[in-house]
Amino acid sequence: MFPKNSTTVSYFFLTGFQNIGNYKILFFVLILNVYIMTVGGNLLIITLVATSHLSRSPMYFFLSHLSLCDFLFSSNIIPKMMQITLEGGSAISFSGCLIQFYIFASCTATECYLLTVMCFDRFVAICIPLRYPSVMNSKLCLHFAIWSWLLGFLFVLITISLLCQLDFCGSTTINHFYCDFIPLLELSCSDVSPIIMETFFFANVIVLLPFLTVLGSYFSISWTIIGIASSTGRKKTFSTCSSHLLIVGTYYGSLLSIYLFPSGGQSDSINKILSLLYTLGTPLLNPMIYCFRNQEIQNQISRILILIKNIQSFPS
Repeated sequence: MFPKNSTTVSYFFLTGFQNIGNYKILFFVLILNVYIMTVGGNLLIITLVATSHLSRSPMYFFLSHLSLCDFLFSSNIIPKMMQITLEGGSAISFSGCLIQFYIFASCTATECYLLTVMCFDRFVAICIPLRYPSVMNSKLCLHFAIWSWLLGFLFVLITISLLCQLDFCGSTTINHFYCDFIPLLELSCSDVSPIIMETFFFANVIVLLPFLTVLGSYFSISWTIIGIASSTGRKKTFSTCSSHLLIVGTYYGSLLSIYLFPSGGQSDSINKILSLLYTLGTPLLNPMIYCFRNQEIQNQISRILILIKNIQSFPS
C-alpha cells in the first residue's frame, strides 16, 4: 500500500501505559466496555437512519456518516490498545504502524469536514429556512459526504508518502498507545522539516479552516436566534443545533488540546491522557449525545423496542 522506506526498521514497540501496574486488568475491562458501547451506539445510529425516514433528512444523513467515521476510528485504535494493555506493550510492524496512523488521521480529517457540513446544514435551516429544501437537496448532501471522505483520506495520503521516505535509526520504541505523528518523527534521523511544513499547511486546511467555518456559521446562527421575538421560539430553534454544538465543542476541544499543547518532557503522560480521552471519549460521546438529546432518535429507538417486544410476545 505504501512505498518502502530506505531503513531496515521492520517494527516499532508501543509502550502504552507503563504505570498502571496491578490495575491493567481493570483498565482493560474499562476499555473493552467503552469499545462495546462505542461500536454499539454508532452502529445503532447507522441502522436507525438507514432503515427509517430519517435517511431523507440531511442532518441525519450526515450523522450516519459521522457514526461510520467514529466506528472506523475506534476499531483502528482500541483493539490494539487492549492488546498493549494486557501485554504491557506490544510490537507493531512498520507498515502496520503507518496504516494505523493513516486511518487515524484520515478519520480525524473526515470528521472535521463532516462536522462542518453538518454546521452548514444547521446554518441554512435556521438562517435561510425558506430556501432549505432547495439548497440542501439529496444531490448536494451526497456530494458533501463523498468529498468529506475523499479529501480526508487524500490529504493524509500525502503525509504518509513523506513518512515513508524518512530514515529511522536508533530506538524503535514509541512512548504511546498508538502510532501518532509526532512520536514517529522523533524516531527519525532524517531531516523532518519538509514534512513538518507540509503537515502545518494541511493542518490549516483540515482543522483550522473547518473550525473557523464552524465558528462563523454559529455566529450567524446565534445572531438569527437572538433576533427571534419569543423566548419559546428561540429555545426551540436553538434545540435543533444544540446536539451538534455539543459534539463540535467536545471534538475540537479534545483535538486542539492534544496538538496545541507542547509534547515532550513532563507532558508525555498528560498527552497520553488527553489522547485517551480523545480516542475513547469522542467516538462514545457522539452517539450518546444524539441518543439522549434528540427526540427523533429516541422515537426510532422506542419504535424498535416496541417491535421487539411485540415479536417476543407473539404466540409461537
